[in-house]
Amino acid sequence: MGFKIEHSVTDPKKDANKDWLATTLQKEVTIFGKTFNNKKKEDFYSELGVLLMAGINLKDSLSLIQENQKKEKMKSFFGEMVDALISGKSFFEILKDKKEFTEYEYYSIKIGEETGTLVRIVEELGKFFARKNEQRRGLVNALTYPIIILVTAILVVVFMLRMVVPMFEDIFRQNNVELPVITKMVVNASNFIRDYGWLVLLVLVAVVLVRKTFSDKAWFKKGKDKLLLKTPYLGNFISSVYLAQFTQAVALLTSSKVPMLNSIQLVNKMIDFYPLNLALSKVEDDILKGKSLSASMGSNKIFDNKMVSLVKVAEETNQTEYIFERLNQQYAIEVQQKSKLLSTLMEPLIIVIVGVFVGVILVSMYLPMFKLSSVLG
Repeated sequence: MGFKIEHSVTDPKKDANKDWLATTLQKEVTIFGKTFNNKKKEDFYSELGVLLMAGINLKDSLSLIQENQKKEKMKSFFGEMVDALISGKSFFEILKDKKEFTEYEYYSIKIGEETGTLVRIVEELGKFFARKNEQRRGLVNALTYPIIILVTAILVVVFMLRMVVPMFEDIFRQNNVELPVITKMVVNASNFIRDYGWLVLLVLVAVVLVRKTFSDKAWFKKGKDKLLLKTPYLGNFISSVYLAQFTQAVALLTSSKVPMLNSIQLVNKMIDFYPLNLALSKVEDDILKGKSLSASMGSNKIFDNKMVSLVKVAEETNQTEYIFERLNQQYAIEVQQKSKLLSTLMEPLIIVIVGVFVGVILVSMYLPMFKLSSVLG
């Protein structure tokens, strides 16, 4: 026995829901709103969940959250929500009208209001963003220190090539010392930095500007995500981060009795990682063709054997929510472990690589010095 896969197109009684969902899925998603980022969403849903659990109604809860805001912009943001609620709009409609919230959020809230499980949904959304922020912090923490070391090391190497090597080069030229091959290579690198350093800097600035200009373009995201996925270890780590978000989102939607097909569609709009987006689109198409979820996922490399096997168990036992919650816990632990390992591996690796570069420069400068001392002696 497997869980039921539904699609609103095949049921004429659900045309209204189909049209609403189609319209919703065509809208642009803003995951990281300028006014309301993921950290603020975590605080908002967590605080709202506590207030609702304490028996305070939704309007008063939002009013209390508004009063606790320090910035006028945020006070105005929540004030608009309170006014809309007083005017008769549902919480779901309020979130839908604000671009800061994603389809995943307001669809979840809609389900919560219709099924009387709003408090639970709000609490789960708080947990979702808490874990999402934790995974992001883990990635930032894993890469920050190695990047600082790398940038510092590059500056040291550039300084040696730009300032130290030319001093030795002048000494060698004045004494007509024949340079070894390794020294000639280092001197050529020094001359390149001297003559074309501005060009290298210009290219770096251009890369930053291109990234800033085209970061929202589909072709840019596609190329960037493919490159990240192919990067040794880092690609596997980033894949685990997005799979953790995927399993958590599906667990929440299926627990709210959202059909699996609609859950896949909504989560696909929320996830911002091209390889996973492509895989979920193929899964959606396969399900519409009559394939099971596990078979659809099994044909995509981004879903590992562990996930496919457990999803197959979920189909056979009708335990979708439980299985996806367990998968999410496993991926969350995996992400935490990989972030620590990534930081642990990268730091000594960068130090060794930089040490090799500095060592090569020093040796290349000292080898001619030995010849020079023998000539002068």
